[in-house]
Amino acid sequence: MTSLPEDRPSLISEDDRDAAVRRLQEAYSEGHISHEEMDASLDQVLTAKTRSELVSATASLPEEGPGTTSTIAAAGGRIQRRGTWRVPRTLKVESAFGRVHLDLARAVFEHPVADIELQLGTGKAKITVPRDAVVDVEDLHTGWKDTLYKHRGTPAPAGRGSGSPGPWGSDG
Repeated sequence: MTSLPEDRPSLISEDDRDAAVRRLQEAYSEGHISHEEMDASLDQVLTAKTRSELVSATASLPEEGPGTTSTIAAAGGRIQRRGTWRVPRTLKVESAFGRVHLDLARAVFEHPVADIELQLGTGKAKITVPRDAVVDVEDLHTGWKDTLYKHRGTPAPAGRGSGSPGPWGSDG
């Protein structure tokens, strides 16, 4: 006689844990939870092993609304966004071959923090940010070339106007 296997609790991945931490940080930065609530919930998230433990740690957070994540993808060619356009909370850009240029200088940010996830095969990415933007490139990894980040204090190369916002980019 055989018996059915017991239902095991669903284990979480590091991506699940990272997403929960980001949600907590965003809820705190938007004033939805207090510092104490964030600390307690972060402790729960960081020690959670199952999906139910993770859900219970984030149950009091507001639901992520539509438009918080968008994906732009192209197998080849150029991906380009410029002018006035809405930047979601998370923007995923995927390009197997080609160039990516995101000009955020006149973009409309709907959230206090925007995460841009670049997945490039070969090619080059250039992101131009508004003058008052704070850029964090700590989690940026490249396979072939180093990351190039030009801060506003860097003099413009000869032949370029000094009035343009500063870009950062990566050759993939």
